[in-house]
Formats: sequence, C-alpha cells, structure tokens
Amino acid sequence: MIPKTAFVLAAGLGTRMRPLTDDRPKALVEVGGRTLIDHMLDRLSAAGAKRFVVNVHYFADRLEAHLKARSDLDIIISDERDALLETGGGLKKARPLLGDAPIWVANIDSVWWESAPDGTALKALCDQWSPAEMDAALLVTSMKTSHGFDGPGDFFLTDGRLAFRNDAPSAPWNYMGVHITKPQIVDPEADGAFSLSRLWRRLAPEGRLHGTVFDGQWMHVGDPAARDYAEGRLRY
Repeated sequence: MIPKTAFVLAAGLGTRMRPLTDDRPKALVEVGGRTLIDHMLDRLSAAGAKRFVVNVHYFADRLEAHLKARSDLDIIISDERDALLETGGGLKKARPLLGDAPIWVANIDSVWWESAPDGTALKALCDQWSPAEMDAALLVTSMKTSHGFDGPGDFFLTDGRLAFRNDAPSAPWNYMGVHITKPQIVDPEADGAFSLSRLWRRLAPEGRLHGTVFDGQWMHVGDPAARDYAEGRLRY
C-alpha cells in the first residue's frame, strides 16, 4: 500500500544549522545543488505520493514562495507562524488537511544513498506497511552506517517490531526521518506542542510500532559540517 498524501515537517528553527539558516529556513539549505526540502519532496513523489502538506514557521514567507514555484506538485501549506508545535502538534494541526488514509511523515534533514535503484528504501517501507498490525512504521538504519547522528541509538528491532532503548546503554537502530502512520494517532491528543515520540512510546509496548531496515548510507543533515559531508558524498 502506497500512501498518497505526505506530511513534510519544515517548520523548525534550524538553530544547529546556523549561520546557514540566518536568512532562510533549514528546508532551503542546499545540498548537491538542491534544497533539503526538494530532496525529500522528490523522493516521496517518486515513491508514489501525490499530495504534500508542508508546515511552515521560520522564514515562512520565503519557504512558501519556494514551494509555490513547485508547479509540478500539489502542495498545501499548514501554517504554524503563530507557534512551533513540534512533530506531533504539527501533525495534529495539519490533521484536517491530511484525510483518514495512512500518510507519509518526513523530516527534511534526511539524505541517503542506496546501492539499489533510487526509491528502494521507501518501497520497502510500503511493502511492510500493514494497517491491521501497526499504527506506525518507521524507516530505521544501523548506527554503523549513519552519519551526522550522535548518540547511543534509538531502537531495538525484533520480528519487525520496535522497542525503545530506554535505559539500555546503546541500541543498534536509529530513526532516519521517514515513516508511514495512521493520522488518527493524534486525534486523542490536545492541541499544542508535543512530540510524535510520545505516541510511539505508547504504541511500542502494544506491538503497534514497526520498523523497516534501510541498509544503505544515511546522513542526518543537522549542522554545517554535516551539510558539507553530504555535499561531498553527493558529488560522487
């Protein structure tokens, strides 16, 4: 099952990316001659997404103008100019725009390289998605093949189901910024800022949080050094 709607998280302040974000949102920082948001929109479009809901906050006017120029895609703005809502709160605010079918949710600071043809990672996530068994399915990758991502890892993975690291000193898998979810998971939540991770922590013990492994090279483009590394990789 291929989701037809995508929610793209582009409202963040990009503080760690300064000075590159002194005059633009992180979504408009360029890597390999294309903005981060265009990298993600193009991947999702290639995977089968037809509608794109993008939240905006920091330098919202500039990002809106850039997205308006993408006449090849159906893009709708979820306006968060009044307040940052984090990932879950942003999804909650955008909920009326998203419909009830499963959706893609994607960060804009995720860049990756695949040995197989482009789109394999997202296709694998679609192939695993089963709404009868799960409420969210995350694309995860090994800490050994991740770049620009510090920390001890996010998850353990057993028979397709994810469990949080919690008090363990380390875990082998980390979330790489793209997942499929039922948008209804935010319906019981109050309006305001909250993280999707809070909902995932509720779903994981119920066996409703699943993961699909990506076995290529993943780059979290979160600061100028990471951006330079990704720029170098995309040249080859």
